[in-house]
This record gives sequence, C-alpha cells and structure tokens, in this order.
Amino acid sequence: MTSTFMVPGANIQVAASVVRTELTWKTAEGGPDADASALLLTEERRVRDDSDLVFYNQPRHASGAVRHLGKRDGGDAVTDTVEVDLTALEPDVARVSLCASADGGTFGERSGLRMRLLDVQTGAELAHFDMAATTETAFIGGELYRRGEEWKFRAVGQGYASGLAGLATDFGISVAEEPEPEPAVTSKPAPTPSQAQPQGEKSLPADMRKRLDLRKQQVAVCLTKHGAQGARARVVLVLDASGSMTALYHEGVVADVVERMAAVAAQLEDDGTLQVWAFATESTPLPDLLISELPDWLETHVPSGRGPRFERLVKRRGFFGRKVHEELQDIGWANDEQKVIAQVRAHVRENPAAVPTLVLFFSDGGVYNNGEIERELREAAKEPIFWQFVGLGRSDYGVLERFDTLTGRPVDNTGFFAVDDIAQLSDEELYDRLLSQFPSWLTAARAAGILPA
Repeated sequence: MTSTFMVPGANIQVAASVVRTELTWKTAEGGPDADASALLLTEERRVRDDSDLVFYNQPRHASGAVRHLGKRDGGDAVTDTVEVDLTALEPDVARVSLCASADGGTFGERSGLRMRLLDVQTGAELAHFDMAATTETAFIGGELYRRGEEWKFRAVGQGYASGLAGLATDFGISVAEEPEPEPAVTSKPAPTPSQAQPQGEKSLPADMRKRLDLRKQQVAVCLTKHGAQGARARVVLVLDASGSMTALYHEGVVADVVERMAAVAAQLEDDGTLQVWAFATESTPLPDLLISELPDWLETHVPSGRGPRFERLVKRRGFFGRKVHEELQDIGWANDEQKVIAQVRAHVRENPAAVPTLVLFFSDGGVYNNGEIERELREAAKEPIFWQFVGLGRSDYGVLERFDTLTGRPVDNTGFFAVDDIAQLSDEELYDRLLSQFPSWLTAARAAGILPA
C-alpha cells in the first residue's frame, strides 16, 4: 500500500481497524520536548467529560479504544505514539483529534515535525503529514472521523499559542489553574470585544445558542487555518427561491442553511447582522437578519415543513412557503441570477463599508443566462466583493463552475462548490469549503488596490 502525503484539509479513507499515529521531531537542533495526545469528541466537537483527553498523565481511555503508548528515541529523532482501535470506540464518539503540545518552548524551535498514520496489523504507513510551525505551542495534527459506517483521516494542522491546556479547554476539558491574586481595585473592567458575547445571542434558545457558539468557533478555526485570523467582513446571503427549490424549503434544508450562515455573520460582522436577498425571475432584499431575532426570522421568512406555520401556508397558498413574505409575491418561478448579482453590487456601491463584502450565494442550479452572469461577475472583479457560490445538488451550474478558469480579471473574485446533500455535510467541512478561497482573495485584492493595503 502506498503512503499518502497530505496537506491541510486533505482526507483519506481508513480501512484499518486499529491505527497508530506517530508524532516525530528531530533532536539535532535542540528545542522543547513535545508530547502526543488525543481528544475523543462527539458530533458537536466536544468531549463528554475530562476522561476523553488521553495524554501522558492519562494514558488509557476507559473504553480501551485510545492509548498513549509513549516515546522512543531513535537518536536523531524522537517519536511519541497514540494508538486508536476504531472498532472499540463508543457510538457517540464521532471523531478523535490527534494533537501535539510543546513543553518549554514553541514548535518553531523544532524541525522535522511530522505526523504519520500506520495500520497496526500490517505495519504499513497509510499517510504522513508535515506540520509547519512558528509560535505555536500546541497543534491539532489530524483527526479520525466517522462517515456513515466508515472511518476517514483528515490532515488538520491547526496551531494554538496556548499550549495543551488552551487546546483542551476549547473542546470542553476542565483545566485547573493556579488562583489569580485579588486585584487591587474592586471595579471589574469591561470585556474586550473578543471576550464579550455579542448583543442578542444571550436571548436565543439554549440549543440554538449552543449551536451558534460551536459554529462560530469552527468559522474562526477555518479562517485561521487559511491565514485570515481576525478577518472582518460584511456578509450577504443570497437564497434561490425559484420553483425548483420547493422541496428544499419543505424539508427544512434552507432554514438550516440560514442558521449555519448566521454563524459566519456572527463571527465576521461587528454587529452580527446578516443581509439577505431572495431571487427567482426577479430578486428582492429581505429584512436584515439580526442574531437576536433568528428564530422569529426563520419562522417568518423561511418556514419549513417542520412547523404548523408551514402547514397553514401550504393550505392557504398552495405552494411550499415560497410566498411567505409580501415582498416575494411577484418574484416569479425561474432563476435569473444576474439580476440579484446586479442588485447586490448596486447595494454595495450605494452603501460603502470599511470592510470587504462576502456574498454567500445558494442555488440548486439550472443556470442558463451564462453570458449575462459572466458579464456581471467580470465587472464585479474590480469591486470589494467576494462571491462564494454553493450548489445544492448536482444540477447544471453553467458559468459558475467554470469561473475559476476564466482569465481577464484583476483578481479571482469567485468560488464555487456543489454538494449532493448539504445537511449531511458537517459544519467543519462546510465552513472549510465555504471560506477556503476568501482569505486568498483578500490578499490578492489588497495587492491589486481593490482593498486598502
């Protein structure tokens, strides 16, 4: 079996039942010691309790499925090993994150940092992954994750500057700390913007607030992974409301998309507001989506087949909720993407912002006005807008699928991907695909003078 060299984001299928991950680093140049560890996570990317961290001080999980086997010194390199029995993992463990932490320095002081994945039964190397480091003191090197009845491995390469304690805390581990001395003043300083919870989020239902918090964290991870940590943007959501989208509204797919995109706005927008357009033959803006009003906004503007309001609308209007809002009464049944693209462009020109605009454009395809769409997006390449198109199903997306290969633009201002069933795409995968090209556009747009340097 040939070993796969992996880059961040790449994944492979894992047919082995028991695998071993080896974290290796060179010893010649000196530097801090390093340790391998593992986190057993649920589908929500959280530990169930503190026992789900396996490391040198807790080397065996209670289930026996994950074990820290310790280090071996090979002379010019040291290897620390974690073994995972995929068949013994409990059903509610959806993924195992394979981590590394540095003791007494940063990983940038070490060279040759590599993670290898091995089949324990055959000894064959399945994959290897080199980790580039600077100031990081902890890493998620890779992860094993379930996909139906199968297991896969993804190279991650996400760094932390807060060590194993900071990494573990992000996934729900309780880390005991030395008590802080009492401050000399009694007044409590106001939290910084990065610490404060945005206005309105506290008013959300508990389950929705929890999903939002986890998704915001995942958005931040994706931005950091692609070199855009701390990026800010105005976020615009464009929703296909043509006749062919009926089933996706009825099944609640569109409502779920809106909720997941609200987390992108909550992370990128200073006030967490998501601007929304709907389009069919014509297009129209919908009221801005404020995080505090998310449940009511969804019920009013994107009802699904999951609630009584939807059933009433079906009986009264004879269509799956597409004409919920008075502004949607006359938008028609076909899809003319170029009209909503032009309308969003005009809105950005007429309402300039200090930050770039990220457009998240969802459609089930059937694109036929290729020439007009291409003309709009070519002209838009000079504007501070990045257009990320997402196809809901494997339909005909025309020029949208070909735009990455088109020349004659100052920058590549579009991204596109399609999925058969977006509901089956994890938040991590969705946000990674959604935000993978936006950071590189930011860099290119600054270099081209489209954005301020």
